[in-house]
Amino acid sequence: MTAFGALQQFARRPAAKERCDLCGAAVPEQHAHLLETAKRILVCACPACAFLFGESGQRYRRVPTRALVLEDFRLSDAQWDSLLVPINMAFFYRKRMEDKVIAVYPSPAGATESQLTLETWRQIETENPPLQSMEPDMEALLVNRLGEQRGFPAHRYFLVPIDQCFKLVGLVRMHWRGLSGGSELWEHLQEYFAGLTGAQHA
Repeated sequence: MTAFGALQQFARRPAAKERCDLCGAAVPEQHAHLLETAKRILVCACPACAFLFGESGQRYRRVPTRALVLEDFRLSDAQWDSLLVPINMAFFYRKRMEDKVIAVYPSPAGATESQLTLETWRQIETENPPLQSMEPDMEALLVNRLGEQRGFPAHRYFLVPIDQCFKLVGLVRMHWRGLSGGSELWEHLQEYFAGLTGAQHA
């Protein structure tokens, strides 16, 4: 299974029927997630399974819950262009096992990945200390540079749990219509980013 291979089922699973992927117990809409890091599969977990299986070093690791709005984030237009991301929304995380930084951007077909050079990432990381505490595999830098034409501030940056990134890719895949995404998609994206804006500021 490819990276984010479980994304489709994660995005389409009705919230009212959510169950723990490990024991089958019913879980509420807001529940813990575990990441099977070897396959990059995200699974839903009840409190008991999250406690039992979510310790560091085991097959599954519990996804952290902190979400930060990075108010003073520094990323010039030239730096952004050097990342070679074809759209103005993407997230970046480090693969622990391979020590690589991966850029992922959502599309109607799902998640598209590209690898960054560590030199490019190190420059951005050095200029933005919160990135130095970003947990490999489990947290990501989320960039929204969609701009005011889509109803957003010009540039917003967030440090988020990886399950929030899965959710974003799922929203785009599920709701994209036509050539530009359609009004329904942009309403969902505005709601999504509005929720993140209520996170802790750093």
